[in-house]
Amino acid sequence: MAAATVVQIGDRELKLSNLDKVLYPQTGFTKGDVIDYYTKISPVLLPHLANRPLTLKRYPNGVDGQFFYEKQCPKFRPGWMNTIPIRSERQNKTIDFCSIDELAGLVWVANLADLELHTSLSSGQGEDLFRPTAAAFDLDPGPTAGIVECCTVALALRKMFEELGLHAYPKTSGSKGMQLYMPLNSADTYEQSKAFAHAVAGVMEQQLPDLVVSDMKKQLRTGKVLIDWSQNDFFKTTVCVYSLRAKQTPTVSTPITWDEVTATEKSANPDDLKFSPAQALERVEKHGDLFAEVLHRKQTLPALP
Repeated sequence: MAAATVVQIGDRELKLSNLDKVLYPQTGFTKGDVIDYYTKISPVLLPHLANRPLTLKRYPNGVDGQFFYEKQCPKFRPGWMNTIPIRSERQNKTIDFCSIDELAGLVWVANLADLELHTSLSSGQGEDLFRPTAAAFDLDPGPTAGIVECCTVALALRKMFEELGLHAYPKTSGSKGMQLYMPLNSADTYEQSKAFAHAVAGVMEQQLPDLVVSDMKKQLRTGKVLIDWSQNDFFKTTVCVYSLRAKQTPTVSTPITWDEVTATEKSANPDDLKFSPAQALERVEKHGDLFAEVLHRKQTLPALP
């Protein structure tokens, strides 16, 4: 067994293991590379993770191996790791979710081969957990559709939101789709955000019937984009901005500009919105955090008729 590598992060000492283990065989991207990426992106990533329940998605044998989700923060976690307790009535127990509030915590979960970071739309504990800080519109293309079709749907959604005086911010999923986050940071509840997202999806389906579907049935989705409104739920998570994705090559869920959405719809080239870890870091160097407003802008959802 390879010796552990001991690193000092602030006043935290961590033992890292198997840093040379290849987690993305097609490119040779190792666990050490994963930790290096998350360390470098941490100044913009950590604010989006802080004080949020995190579900781990671990790939101990790389992206070609078995993976598993882990809601309960591992019992062998460091004593300084913060957790957020959430009662599960279905399981009749309290689950202590990891809360990644500092670089050492991020490196610790990366060392567990937690390639993907899936967070709640809520921030805080207690009653705050029942108030999402944003409404999410998950654009999920069905067979034969892709991110180019998502761009068309996203631009139509943007127009609708602007007419309501609302702002939303796009990011790639790091896979084949896209998400729009509408910051709330208000008293709106999941009941309100879910109902609003469902209504929006229904209106888009009426306006763009050949392109949009709001029903989850897979047989309805060929050539169309599902606006997945159901993500707006206390019990659901979405992939965090700047998270790696466990694809054949390492890609990143990357915030993008509306100009880029428009340009990609025009170019019809899906690769225009595919970003590697190195590219994600270059974009942060150039643009800063394009998703920063999601954390700070305050908006209130309109009342539904």
